[in-house]
Amino acid sequence: MSQTYLPTLKQLQYLVSLREHGHFGRAAEACFVTQSTLSAGIRELETLIGIVLVERTRRVVRFTPLGDQIVAKARRVLREAEELSDLARAAGRPLSGEMRMSVIPTIAPFMLPKILPRLRRDWPDLKLFLREEPSAAACEGLQHGRTDCVLLALPYACGDVEMAPLFDDALYVAGLAGEIGHSTGSITADAIDEGRLLLLEDGHCLKDHALAACNRPELRAEATMLGTSLHTMVQMVDNGLGVTMLPRMAIDAGILDGTDVEARPLEADNPARRIALVWRKASPREKDFRLLAELLGQSDPNGARNHRAR
Repeated sequence: MSQTYLPTLKQLQYLVSLREHGHFGRAAEACFVTQSTLSAGIRELETLIGIVLVERTRRVVRFTPLGDQIVAKARRVLREAEELSDLARAAGRPLSGEMRMSVIPTIAPFMLPKILPRLRRDWPDLKLFLREEPSAAACEGLQHGRTDCVLLALPYACGDVEMAPLFDDALYVAGLAGEIGHSTGSITADAIDEGRLLLLEDGHCLKDHALAACNRPELRAEATMLGTSLHTMVQMVDNGLGVTMLPRMAIDAGILDGTDVEARPLEADNPARRIALVWRKASPREKDFRLLAELLGQSDPNGARNHRAR
């Protein structure tokens, strides 16, 4: 009976990393190995199965059609292997070991500084690796096993996931006093000048949440979408370039400090986004994720201080 040689998990990791980065050097860096080690591992894999998976040229790394199929299968194998470790971890102490969490940019700088010190203090055995990225990339990473859970804002289609809603994060209209008026009341969606509205560029789900809350189709066509971050948006508003939408958590975190910008609640049918933690269905670490969600939910901005939000 002939001996069967199977691919190693390390070889599959090298292959998946090369597919994700499209460059041998960056893929090797992501795997914490040298480029020659990664290249040799992939060549060994190709020799083992007797098929070329990657076409190598000086400028381009191109996967063959079969190579793409192997990558898809390799991702599933690696995810299953990780879940073997998760099973053992879940049977031990709660919130211990490594956990990779992706957080979207309109949440990370405002929510994490409040919760991370407490996590480090109360759960010292948890090694939380954070990755800040837009919703689409975060959800893709979750499905491919690159990340274990995602902290994001709903509504957003993140695939076949389990979720734990944390709290609702109200939306505010932010502008100079002369632009949004001196009243202390809320601002209706109809009162927003579409020609003066500044929003985050495509790829940020807060833009879609703001437009959906206003329920004014013309805003999508007329609004200027160019901000790369909420801090950039605030600086543009402070310079008199228009008005924007901000989530309450950003205001409570002091994003308006040092500016002349004021914020007033948006009056609309759904004037908020819902913050949630999501993870893959049937994950053996579900109890950990639900416990983490409970802790994250304690940073609900409804009980926090309010900086110049009228």
